[in-house]
Amino acid sequence: MNDAHLHMLVNHFPIIGLFFGIGILLFGIIKKNPLLINTAYIIFIFCMIMGKISMFTGEKSEDIVEDLGISHDLIHNHEELAESFMKIFYLLGLASILGLYANYKKHSKSLLVAYLAITIAIVTAIMSKSVGTSGGEIRHTEIRANATKTPTTTVAEGKDKD
Repeated sequence: MNDAHLHMLVNHFPIIGLFFGIGILLFGIIKKNPLLINTAYIIFIFCMIMGKISMFTGEKSEDIVEDLGISHDLIHNHEELAESFMKIFYLLGLASILGLYANYKKHSKSLLVAYLAITIAIVTAIMSKSVGTSGGEIRHTEIRANATKTPTTTVAEGKDKD
């Protein structure tokens, strides 16, 4: 297993887990259930850590992918988006740690922290679309904006009808 393979294994956790965390946090806020809210916080923290691992493995796999003939511009664009995404994710992780602490101490502002966390999580989720798509475009040419349908001919179409 090389770094590019490892990157592909871990890069889905931050995005998919983020959406699970948002659902759980929303449900926890609606039900006013600290256990669900804390579960969402733990998911966000785990996803943030996986995002950091994804950044690390992505950096190490850059040369491997460029050696396959992939455009440096595509990789650089993905890298820049991922860095911006992670800055917001770090903020979400910090809010989640603060939320865990506030819930543990039964602080009167713990619900306010949950609202802050859900707001940051939604912003992070919106950013995840660009990061995920730009990463997918590196090897999945069919999702690129400039993708065109290549005409195909079957054996039957290519034969003379004389």
